[in-house]
Amino acid sequence: MASTVLANLEVEVICPVCLKLLTEPLSLGCGHSLCQACITVDNKDADTGSGKESGCPVCGVRYPLGSLWVNQHLADVVEKLRNAKLSTGLGKKRDLCALHGEKLQLFCEVDRKIICWLCEHSREHRGHHTLLMDEAANECQEKLQAALRRLRKEQQEAEKLKADITEDRISWKYQIQMERQRIQREFNQLRRILDNEEQRELQRLEEEEKKTLNSLSQAEDELVQQSQVVKELISDLELRGQWSALELLQDMSGIMKWSEIWTLKKPKTPSKKLKSVFHAPDLSRMLWMFRELKDVQSYWGKKLLDLQITVF
Repeated sequence: MASTVLANLEVEVICPVCLKLLTEPLSLGCGHSLCQACITVDNKDADTGSGKESGCPVCGVRYPLGSLWVNQHLADVVEKLRNAKLSTGLGKKRDLCALHGEKLQLFCEVDRKIICWLCEHSREHRGHHTLLMDEAANECQEKLQAALRRLRKEQQEAEKLKADITEDRISWKYQIQMERQRIQREFNQLRRILDNEEQRELQRLEEEEKKTLNSLSQAEDELVQQSQVVKELISDLELRGQWSALELLQDMSGIMKWSEIWTLKKPKTPSKKLKSVFHAPDLSRMLWMFRELKDVQSYWGKKLLDLQITVF
């Protein structure tokens, strides 16, 4: 009975990342606790004052790294559990069934537990589909490797999209520069009468450039964030690939399910073409209209002068 109580208590103080008893446990805002080393392994330069965020490996809830707090009560419970295991010799029997003392060599797919042959015939597991632990571990490894392959492919696609955005950025800047030079050349011919128009067009172009480049930067930032997430998932899965069959099958973190459904979200990028291209007005027509305007002005000026002379 004591060994059963200790075994049940041990499940409650297992780190969901390393699947070992918690060491220097830190608690998250969502209520889950992890080893301090497991939290900081992917945030080596993180400190309590930083504004960086991470995600809980159990539920995925985001939390600021500066909000972590040491759970001293949980640390004391773990220490007492270690002492109790040493005194009862339970630590040496992890491969034996806590209820029957038989070797753990079967895996119940219904309850997701490693059991012995006596457990298989018990009322709790009777009628459940079971596999040899090695077979179940191999199947789990295959799923893990499949998830790794898929995520690596997603990572490659993210890198390609990022490279495309970089190329679009260069191309966009080149188009802007060419358009700017063309506008300046044409306005140099009309500088005295079209200077204000030139400045207006350049301002519009710069605003369009800023807006488009900002959209491209946002798309690039989204890909960087997604790349970081997929790298973290890959790192977690690669770490689990080195676990023993026992540790792998007892993994309750949900990281496998998350890795199987995670997909890359392609960011929305703006059009590669300018919305509107400036064309210089017809200089000859403008000059003609200007002459007509001057003729009209001269005509009415002369009429007004004649009228004033007549009045006086």
